[in-house]
Amino acid sequence: MTERKETRQYTLTVEGETEKMYFEWLQKEINTSENARYKVKINASIQQFPLSYIKKLNTKSTPSVVHICDVEGKSAEDIEKFHNVLSQLKEAKEQKHVEYRLGYTNLTFELWMILHKKECNSPFSDRSQYLAPINSAYNEKFNSLKSYKEERNFKRCLSKLSLSDVKDAVRRAEKITRNNKEIGNPQKSYKGFRYYQDNPSLSIWKIVEEILTECIQ
Repeated sequence: MTERKETRQYTLTVEGETEKMYFEWLQKEINTSENARYKVKINASIQQFPLSYIKKLNTKSTPSVVHICDVEGKSAEDIEKFHNVLSQLKEAKEQKHVEYRLGYTNLTFELWMILHKKECNSPFSDRSQYLAPINSAYNEKFNSLKSYKEERNFKRCLSKLSLSDVKDAVRRAEKITRNNKEIGNPQKSYKGFRYYQDNPSLSIWKIVEEILTECIQ
């Protein structure tokens, strides 16, 4: 008789469908792995406004949440939008006494997807510049990021990934973070959250690494 595994739950709020589909895929990959130490439940909810989400949450059963979002650029509008998110995370912490962590990608979630297959160390000035490395990484010919993000197309990209690729993405992302520190790229701080304003930079890898470390032997 197969021993029933304990379930580990992780709660995330994400900005869009691709992020949600990614974490649903990750949950499935872990739960079907022979090396899984625990059964995983990743609750990824699409939520642009973290404070609205946290007000409805039972924080006794869910004391920790990670918000996955993009730093979309350096313009005043982009920074104001990102800072508004951080303000909501801070307010959620204070109002509901929940640990709300930040998992960001700069400029876009596509950076994280590329890192599953290859290095991506060049700074980009526009999100559309990620299309070429996406096509290269996944051997595709998408004509736009919009096409790549269509459910059928994005899930085809996910089907080309394994947990080994996820581990490679964590390693490459950690290398980017380490390099930003070594070259003296200044970190910004707002409402107690730290991030690099220059791209490429990201911290989404930290929650993914945490899940893998806890749940995969």
